[in-house]
Amino acid sequence: MLKTYTYPEFAYRCSEEQRSGERLRHPVLIVGAGPVGLTAALECARHGLTAVVIDDNNTVSVGSRAVCYAKRPLEIWDRLGVGEAFAAQGVQWQRGRVFFGDEEVYDFDLLPEPGHKMPAMVNLQQYHLEERLVAACEAAPLVDLRWKHKLISLAQADDHATLTIETPDGLFQTEASWVIACDGANSDTRRMVGAEFSGQFFHDRFLIADIVMEAKFPAERWFWFDPPFHRGQSVLLHKQCDDVWRIDFQLGWDADPVEEKKPENVLPRIRAMLGPEAEFELEWVSIYQFACRRIDRFRHGRVLFAGDAAHQVSPFGARGANTGIQDVDNLVWKLARVMRGQAPEALVDSYHDERAFAADDNLRQSTRSTDFITPKSAASRALRDATLQLARSEPFARRLVNSGRLSTPTPYAQSALNTPDEDRFDGGVPPGTVCPDAPMRHEGSPAWLLNALGPGFTLLSFGPCPGARALRDGGVVERVIELGDRWVDAEGLATQRFDGQPGTVVLLRPDHHVAARWRRFDAHRVRGAVLRATGQLDTPFRS
Repeated sequence: MLKTYTYPEFAYRCSEEQRSGERLRHPVLIVGAGPVGLTAALECARHGLTAVVIDDNNTVSVGSRAVCYAKRPLEIWDRLGVGEAFAAQGVQWQRGRVFFGDEEVYDFDLLPEPGHKMPAMVNLQQYHLEERLVAACEAAPLVDLRWKHKLISLAQADDHATLTIETPDGLFQTEASWVIACDGANSDTRRMVGAEFSGQFFHDRFLIADIVMEAKFPAERWFWFDPPFHRGQSVLLHKQCDDVWRIDFQLGWDADPVEEKKPENVLPRIRAMLGPEAEFELEWVSIYQFACRRIDRFRHGRVLFAGDAAHQVSPFGARGANTGIQDVDNLVWKLARVMRGQAPEALVDSYHDERAFAADDNLRQSTRSTDFITPKSAASRALRDATLQLARSEPFARRLVNSGRLSTPTPYAQSALNTPDEDRFDGGVPPGTVCPDAPMRHEGSPAWLLNALGPGFTLLSFGPCPGARALRDGGVVERVIELGDRWVDAEGLATQRFDGQPGTVVLLRPDHHVAARWRRFDAHRVRGAVLRATGQLDTPFRS
């Protein structure tokens, strides 16, 4: 008998404020204890904010659900203390193969360059990921996890929200200066504030089957167009940990979701793919239809939306949970600055500007993938199949094959928080772009650049920069990293990736995106860039 997962049950506890009847006002209240909500709580704790997390359930998600986690979210989790554990427990991969019929068309490598701490991708069932995030939250003194707490209603004032919550002990009310809604695609919070959620529904259905089996397939992403075992449709295969394999079968719009979930209909599809002698156990089955849509505004008064509550994409490209983690990465440092009086409240509005821009980019990529995978006409299918045929021999055609453009961070290229370049750079990392990692040596010991960055602003200098230390001592920036003696660019990759000529300085935001860069240090320009990045200059935001 192959091992299957045992779901934990987390204890419900009546809170002291419900027991006493005293209404409290919390700095941050997070609705939803999925990957995005739990990550938001850990980010709050990292920035010194107390966070209450409520969820109407008392366990982790059922089934593998989100399974592919990209390098950027892994880097975010790494600074929260869980990234290494996710990478170690999950299945690391960076290669994918695309098949047309039974013939391989081409393969690809998501991380062709060395010198990164985190892998390109990790496959890890969502229940494993959530269980580790819950443990990290329980160990964080500033995080208060409350299970079996269901949000019933929400009312807003200028400086807080009042929430009515139902628990096994009845109803009670609490207040929060800010609410982060991470309650998924069917968000009740979104309905309560009257937010619009518009976009496109796709008329197709897919079957997910998680099976437990011992197989010697490599840890790669395999995608078939029109395979001999499932003609006219597509199939995706992923390896997960614990000998669990994810198989996605395209079914078509006319498929009956009730009938297709029955084991007597699922098992023949899997045996046609793996062979009649294959030994496996069916762990989880789900039928899904997907949409590409997003909320009208990421901020509605004191309520901020993140993850699937703010945007939905197709599963092709692993852009759902990965995008949600980057939402809270963008949001929480801004909330912390505002709540400490270090930035105007208008800074929170930049969350919508930057993450709606990223969501729209993901929606475009997701829609293009879906259109290629599920052509809507005979002419579209003929063009798709001709592209796949050409890709066998012609490199240019491979760029046109779209089995799901896999998740990468969207640069905030037009963000009002950026200070535009004044000096010439030949490439490098422009303002708005996430900081790349690189191997370092710190006082003789191996280190990584991203691990050296703190929760505040960091000034990275390529060479000595004595003047920057006064900015650190004065609280303008939190850290100064001078590459030279104590910090050494171990393999020259930081210099290469940043176009780091001697004297170059780079200002990094708390979410590790580049705020500004210059060819020489100038304290006045650094102060101005910090003010701009915290919304303290004349910076228009859409509210």
